Amino acid sequence: MITLSRRAILAAAPLLVAGPAIAAGPVLRMGDQRGNMRALMEAAGLLKDMPYAIEWSEFAAAAPLAEAMSADAIDGGITGDAPFSFAFAAGVPIRAIAVDRYDPQGTAIVVSGASPIQDAAGLKGKRVATGRGSIGHSLVLAVMKKNGWSKSDVTVVFLQPADAKAALANGAIDAWSTWEPYTSQVEILDGGRRVMSASGLLAGQTYLAATTAAIKAKRPLLADYVRRFAAARLWEAANNAAYAKSWSALMGLDARVPAQWFARAGDRIVPTDETAYRNEQVVIDLYTEAGLIRQPVKAADAFDPSFNDAVRAGNAA
Repeated sequence: MITLSRRAILAAAPLLVAGPAIAAGPVLRMGDQRGNMRALMEAAGLLKDMPYAIEWSEFAAAAPLAEAMSADAIDGGITGDAPFSFAFAAGVPIRAIAVDRYDPQGTAIVVSGASPIQDAAGLKGKRVATGRGSIGHSLVLAVMKKNGWSKSDVTVVFLQPADAKAALANGAIDAWSTWEPYTSQVEILDGGRRVMSASGLLAGQTYLAATTAAIKAKRPLLADYVRRFAAARLWEAANNAAYAKSWSALMGLDARVPAQWFARAGDRIVPTDETAYRNEQVVIDLYTEAGLIRQPVKAADAFDPSFNDAVRAGNAA
């Protein structure tokens, strides 16, 4: 059974990067990953004239973000379907309130340019790094399942992105199962390549999640945030080149990285519905079959569809 200990939750606390001091009044505490929601919504001009303040906390990955929700350090945040599945199965009181659906070409297993590995078959017997419970982890499991491999056929090395990137560069691992913008960085800046992507294996879902306490106490704030986030994705679709340029300047990365990432992802915010439930159940079942989730979990229980009107309003903006 997966558990999130209080010690693990507190250990994640230094990963928070709090925003400026918040004035008195309604406050929504949002967890983000660098270059994600906040960067997009600021570029789209959708954080102006807000009737409440946002207290931002930045995380290196989705797993510590979920731990922060468990500790009631934040009200909600952005998380991939795989780490969300782990957290929900562990009993973290969260629900997905909106679905960010994308083409998962950028969720991929990458190798260095000099690697002899050319396709998924070449991964057998190799060392593949990824984050435990990440979308990269679920991709490794999906590849193993598709090929009928046993647990011993791939050595999975659990590393955070910065460490995995370095390990790939120095040959300590054979491949890295990762996500954007790391995939595009490897391809464009590091001379590496994808040996396969998640297209056809994983649905490509990220969730805007919130704690059940925040849903109860801050519903109007969350609904407004969902609407703004959906509108921001619409703006991105119409302004890909401009957003890639501003994102590049903000993050200090070559503009080719976000340009490739945004163009092939095609993110859009969609309501939580039966399609979302089915896609989420696939991820849960992958982890269950691997013995990483040991209790029955029904995907539909992890969603709160009461914010669907806010999603539709944002998409109609």
